[in-house]
Amino acid sequence: MRASRRIALIAALAAVALTIFVAESQIPPFLPIPGVKLGLANIVTLVAMVILNRRDALAILLVRLVLGAAFTGGFSAFLFSVAGGLAAYAVMAALVGLFPEKLLWVVSVFAALAHNAGQMLVAVFVTGTPGIMIYILILAASGVVTGVFTGFAAIFLIRAVRKSGIAGKNQGK
Repeated sequence: MRASRRIALIAALAAVALTIFVAESQIPPFLPIPGVKLGLANIVTLVAMVILNRRDALAILLVRLVLGAAFTGGFSAFLFSVAGGLAAYAVMAALVGLFPEKLLWVVSVFAALAHNAGQMLVAVFVTGTPGIMIYILILAASGVVTGVFTGFAAIFLIRAVRKSGIAGKNQGK
């Protein structure tokens, strides 16, 4: 893939991830449990990791984190987003090559669990209350459900991107 095409794809994916993140932040929670979200923007990170590479996926994630915090919240929201996003990224980066593409939903589940763990560590740090870690059980259950959903969405999007030829013929193989 030519450098200009790759940069354009990175920019487009960053814009999509940011748009999804901002839109999702405006949707009322589907469960009356604080902190439970679908995490739809993570679909883009996983897709980028597969069709581009880990470095480009990290760039897309960092753009989304910084601009997402600027558009939707203050510094504390940024801390939670960075901790969760980087933890999920680290798990995706470690696992994406170990599972076949049809099992990327498994990678997504582990990434969702890491995301929740990263955010809980920030919550303990901010509040100084280790006892809130009991909440991780609720977040873990929601992380499995949302991870499966976002993982299957990523699988379908990767297939669509490959079929369209957007990522080029040799990408993601």
